[in-house]
Amino acid sequence: MFSRIMFSTMNFAARRGFADPFQPTEIANSRSASKLAARQRGIHGETFAYWFLRRHGYIIIARNFTVAGIKGELDLVGYDREILAFVEVKLRSIQPNETSRSTPQPLPEEAVGPAKRRDLIRMAKQFLSHWRKHKGICRFDLLAIEARYGKAPIVRLHKDAFPMHI
Repeated sequence: MFSRIMFSTMNFAARRGFADPFQPTEIANSRSASKLAARQRGIHGETFAYWFLRRHGYIIIARNFTVAGIKGELDLVGYDREILAFVEVKLRSIQPNETSRSTPQPLPEEAVGPAKRRDLIRMAKQFLSHWRKHKGICRFDLLAIEARYGKAPIVRLHKDAFPMHI
């Protein structure tokens, strides 16, 4: 019940988008400000994804799992019933001034190519060796979020998005 209320609140708030559209353009054009804005969008997107997954029955056991010296990060790790799911969250945020573009935006799912998959698999193996508790089935899920300003986000959950062994 609580996760349903939290997700409804996050879903309503996401209609404004995952970034501040009223940011001055001279600040938005600087490189450090754009990195900060992208990081803030990522945090908002992962929080939205967390509550979305909780609403759909996932039990999240880790967020932003990293290992020193190894490239990559697991956004969310959780149980979907008895299956341990490593969830990669991809967000595409369309700002109000970008809605009239003639070229279509790529789908969030397209950002997970072979190199990213290798990094995710490497991190998942590190997670499993670190925890040493899970002996059951594991899979990779992909949660794609398309956020357009003024509209509810479009969310697609791809369970078992790619195999554990590539």
